[in-house]
Amino acid sequence: MFKDPFDPKTLLGRCSCGGKHSPADHARLTAEAVPTGEEDRWNRVVDAAVLRAVFPVDAQRRLFLKTVGASTAMAAISSVLPLGVAREAFAQGGAPEKKDLKVGFIPITCATPIIMAHPMGFYAKHGLNVEVVKTAGWAVIRDKSLAKEYDAAHMLSPMPLAISLGVGSNPVPWTMPAIENINGQAITLAMKHKDKRDPKDWKGFKFAVPFDYSMHNYLLRYYVAEHGLDPDKDISIRSVPPPEMVANLRADNIDGYLGPDPFNQRAVYDGVGFIHLLTKELWDGHPCCAFAVSKEFASQNPNSYRALLKAIVEATAFASKADNRKEIAKAIAPTNYLTQPETVLEQILTGTYADGLGGVKKDPGRIDFDPFPWNQFAIWILTQMKRWGQLKADIDYAKVAADVFLATDTAAMMKELGFTPPDPSKKTIVVMGKAFDPTKPAEYVNSFAIKRT
Repeated sequence: MFKDPFDPKTLLGRCSCGGKHSPADHARLTAEAVPTGEEDRWNRVVDAAVLRAVFPVDAQRRLFLKTVGASTAMAAISSVLPLGVAREAFAQGGAPEKKDLKVGFIPITCATPIIMAHPMGFYAKHGLNVEVVKTAGWAVIRDKSLAKEYDAAHMLSPMPLAISLGVGSNPVPWTMPAIENINGQAITLAMKHKDKRDPKDWKGFKFAVPFDYSMHNYLLRYYVAEHGLDPDKDISIRSVPPPEMVANLRADNIDGYLGPDPFNQRAVYDGVGFIHLLTKELWDGHPCCAFAVSKEFASQNPNSYRALLKAIVEATAFASKADNRKEIAKAIAPTNYLTQPETVLEQILTGTYADGLGGVKKDPGRIDFDPFPWNQFAIWILTQMKRWGQLKADIDYAKVAADVFLATDTAAMMKELGFTPPDPSKKTIVVMGKAFDPTKPAEYVNSFAIKRT
């Protein structure tokens, strides 16, 4: 005679999983194996949905759980229903609500994962038809994103913070679930300045950066200020779209720039400039560009958002491997992407490069790719926005960082894809020899002699 596995008497007499242990022992063993964090949250959602389906009447469900306990109840259900499959299916998400997407990008090597995900099939793998749209400059990226002409975008890592806070635009809740690249920038000077390597000799220089809200702006300001120059008085800094930097250097409109590649290496290739230093020499492992979406898009299209993030995380992992860099250079060189000679891109991505002064240098860490959006990065960026007068109001640094830099989302996605996310509490930041304590941002801002606050 068939015994109902959901009969409390049956459950109390033996373990429904078929093992030779009591339901109490099963509950203990199950508890010891319970996943934690994001995975646990998703599993609880699935389990609750299954329980509601089996016991649609609240009173019956509560009585059942009270009688046998939650762990034993789920063990019983899993003996007749493929609960593991249900959990996995939920983790995978449903079909994308919107498959045809537009993602804006600036043609620089910082955007490598976003760009290469198109020709190398990472978007298609996750059921998306993505058009990556080459865009002229960061203000255009911001404006088209705010106007919803782009579903997602390649942005500078400070931009989602600025947009969310209404700095430079009306406040719109924005998110940054993935960093695109770390390092990968340089200070490039015109050839006529090859004998002026000391920043103290740069008074009166005209510099370009890609955007006001950029790591480039903050790192350049930090660098010259540490050498005693006031970036708002002793030099001039203006925003120039990255593709126009080499032409401006050639035309003698600027003396140099702190900008992204490929335009540092392209200045060397064209013989109009030399690489003064790589930004990793100021802060090794600093963030630069990012993958960003509005909170509205993420909430209204959760499956599309998850598929996009999966594609980006996978592409970033692929790009992080040195053995893949030449293949990537070939994929992103064409006109519809970076429009650059492969040899220029290979020098950047492999780290073996000409410096413009007759030397060849080897630095495999010249650029790297790591998707994890450390909240500590966001807090440092916010301190510089505050330091230079971009951010007028007092803010809760940690809260803003957590709201915009979605470390939890990225950690969950990395685990789902088989990667090991880092411990979010363990990040050391040292800029030009000075340690940064993310728990004391106000003290950090006040520690600088040159500032605008």
